Amino acid sequence: MTFQTRSTIPEEAATEGLLAVVIGRAVAAVQAAASVVGRWWATARGVVTPLGWGVVAAAAAALVIGYGWGWAELVVIGWGFGLLVALASAYLAGRGAGSIDLSLPVARVAVGEEAEARLVVRNPGRRRFAAARLELPVGDRVVAKVLPPLAHGAVFDERVAIPTRRRGIVEVGPVQTVRADPIGLMRREIEWSGVRMLHVHPRTIAVSPLSTGYLRDLEGTATRDLTISDISFHALREYQPGDDRRFIHWRSSAKTGTFMVRQFEETRRSRMMVVLDLAADAYDEEDDFELAVSAAASLGARAIRDARSISFVVSGRARSARRASDDGDRRRGPAMRELATASRDRLLDGLCVVETDARAAGLAETVRSASESVTGVSLAFLVTGAARPVAELRHAASRLHPGVEGVVVRCSAEGEAAARSIGALTVLDLGYLDDLRAMIARSASVA
Repeated sequence: MTFQTRSTIPEEAATEGLLAVVIGRAVAAVQAAASVVGRWWATARGVVTPLGWGVVAAAAAALVIGYGWGWAELVVIGWGFGLLVALASAYLAGRGAGSIDLSLPVARVAVGEEAEARLVVRNPGRRRFAAARLELPVGDRVVAKVLPPLAHGAVFDERVAIPTRRRGIVEVGPVQTVRADPIGLMRREIEWSGVRMLHVHPRTIAVSPLSTGYLRDLEGTATRDLTISDISFHALREYQPGDDRRFIHWRSSAKTGTFMVRQFEETRRSRMMVVLDLAADAYDEEDDFELAVSAAASLGARAIRDARSISFVVSGRARSARRASDDGDRRRGPAMRELATASRDRLLDGLCVVETDARAAGLAETVRSASESVTGVSLAFLVTGAARPVAELRHAASRLHPGVEGVVVRCSAEGEAAARSIGALTVLDLGYLDDLRAMIARSASVA
């Protein structure tokens, strides 16, 4: 005997299940519709101008009032405005050219040199591309060009000049096409490229090799200074207490019957540091600071060209008295920062963006911090403005390590050139960048 069981679903439960399915599908449909409406709304906000929104609002109001009150004139006006909006939207149809390439033939130039951006537009499509407006942001301005109609396979090549009147980094791009109706109801912008960076380097001049300031180095050149430990042999002398026995010349000692030791000439190699003062109170005019940047850049570029060891230092932020008392000397950050000197371009790239700062550390504080951070320096150029008095220059030079030769370069645009010595400190006053070449050449010939 077999027993069969039969399960039954209550009518109320079946009804609730069906209702849940209907509600779920309705919610999903509403969400999908909201997503579509959201995308359309975002697109409309991006292309409809304020004038276009005014026309849309006027059309809606005219149709509502016209049909509601039976005014045929308002109905005609409403539909006319609606047709005008529809025709305006037709101007935005299609993406346009197949590709627009933006490039910089030369990515680094000096102040005053010619620079340009290149726009290449290609139409690989089968349809003829209608005329459009090209807009290219160049720094703080926008350059507009008219793109003519392009047939299949046609190419449009255009050059855009970039101003290089001042040192800095100029952002070029992104290039975009602008399509708009004649009335100005709708405007569509399409970006075709990224942003390109043009580095406008400070102006530099070629100066004479910097032959002053030497430190002992195994790869250096021999000098007249004598020592008992080096690689450039000079002569033999009698042994004295304290001499290293490793340098005893045994063959000569056997002949003379007296211990003889080798004597050497010191070999030395130049190591240089350039300190650029960024304090705003050091310069009377903006041109003075630009002259200082160019002078410091010329010195650094010369050292890099000569394959000399160089550290290029600029002022950091000054430490407040309150922070100094709270944190203590060990926790305070350096009042200087170093720029990259791996190559000439790397150094000049860093100098593109340096500016004066009212909160920058003073020259003496910068030199002190640089002397603590940079070791092995034998020659230091301190480049600053003519607003620095002689007392401050001497105070800053006193922060250099003993034995370091200090040269101060004070810059005053269109001022008189002068060279003088204040104690052991050499001060060069520049009015023009070419003055630096003459002064360095004179010092090189004297050396």
